[in-house]
Amino acid sequence: MDLTTLKISILGCGWLGFPLAIHLANKGCIVKGSTRSAQKLAAFHQHKILPFLIEVTKRIKGTNIPLFFQSDILFINIPPGRKRRDVARSHPLQIVAILEQARKHGIKKILFISSTSVYGNVNRIVSEADEPNPETPSAHALVEIEQLLMEQSEMEVTILRMGGLVGLERPAGRFLAGKTDLKNGLAPVNMVHQIDCISIITAVIEQEKWGAIYNVCSDEHPTKKDFYTHQATKQGFDVPTFLKEEDYIGKKVSNFKIKKELNYRFKFPDPMGY
Repeated sequence: MDLTTLKISILGCGWLGFPLAIHLANKGCIVKGSTRSAQKLAAFHQHKILPFLIEVTKRIKGTNIPLFFQSDILFINIPPGRKRRDVARSHPLQIVAILEQARKHGIKKILFISSTSVYGNVNRIVSEADEPNPETPSAHALVEIEQLLMEQSEMEVTILRMGGLVGLERPAGRFLAGKTDLKNGLAPVNMVHQIDCISIITAVIEQEKWGAIYNVCSDEHPTKKDFYTHQATKQGFDVPTFLKEEDYIGKKVSNFKIKKELNYRFKFPDPMGY
């Protein structure tokens, strides 16, 4: 696809959505970005991103909502609030409200950011062929949303189940810095660097890989103990300590499908090198 002819609306210009918007604008796309903060609008203008103040609850609130939804692709990146007790109910309602606007204004393609948390901790390798096994309210919400999106007959939807998001303004070393007696240190981690996230999203759009679900995480899966200890040391944070255990609860997420179907090679294949 020629990106210079593309209009894309990015709903949620935070840690991932904003650098993605900059990247796509630099490639010649007409990019519309949403934020809930008026303070961010100047930065949008600076990077040639059309700014929209939009808040998503069970209704869409904001300015110029019809114009925001008049695009070729809608990118949805509003993760469920893990601390919200009602997230299993409230987050699907947000997506229902978004889909109502998308249908109303003729959106034909949606790219949705989900999470590898939908697999739960099954102590084995998991792939897109496995049924979800959500264990938390936010994961239950994501499974419900994925099903809702894939049932849409008027729009083509691709879902990216991303591992732990790190890189640049989100250094992994700070996550567990200074914590002690942590459990499950032998569990494998499933991480992905921001640069790979943006490159893969761009590849999906350019190669028009619609109607699919892909896992997005690096090739290697070091243990939780090794990864966070290494990152804390490397980035100058207090090193966490872990209990001595002989077993773990977790999973390894396979990225084989996305590498094969998109012919993608991860720029950061080993989280220890982030």
